[in-house]
Amino acid sequence: MHKKIDLDAMSVDEMWKLHEQIGQVLSVRLTSEKRELEKRLAQLRRENEMHSASTEQLAMPRERRKYPRVYPKYRNPKEPSETWSGRGKQPRWLTAALKTGHKIEEFMINKADINEEGARRRRARAVS
Repeated sequence: MHKKIDLDAMSVDEMWKLHEQIGQVLSVRLTSEKRELEKRLAQLRRENEMHSASTEQLAMPRERRKYPRVYPKYRNPKEPSETWSGRGKQPRWLTAALKTGHKIEEFMINKADINEEGARRRRARAVS
C-alpha cells in the first residue's frame, strides 16, 4: 500500500520537500487532535460544574425544624432557677437527690407555678 521510501537514494531537495509535507500533515493532525481534546475538556468541566452544583445543594444546611417549646416539669428546691423538662439527661442536682432517697414527684412543678412563671416572664419582656 505505502511504498517504502529509500532515504539514502533521495537528494537533499527531495528530502526537504518530504520534510515540509510531513510538517504540514503533522500540523493539521495535531490541530485536529487539540480541538477534540479541548471539546472533551469543556464537556468534562460542564459535567463537573453540574456535579458540584448538585453537591452544594445537598451540602447546604436546611432550616432547622421548629419544635414546640418544652416547659420545665421539675425544679430544684434549693436553687429555683435550676429546672428540668424531663427530656434528655437528668441534671446532677436531681440525680444526687434521687440517690439520697428522694422521689422524683417531690420536684414536680405544679401547673399553677408554670402559669405564674410564664406570666412573670411575659411581663418582664413587655417592660424591656
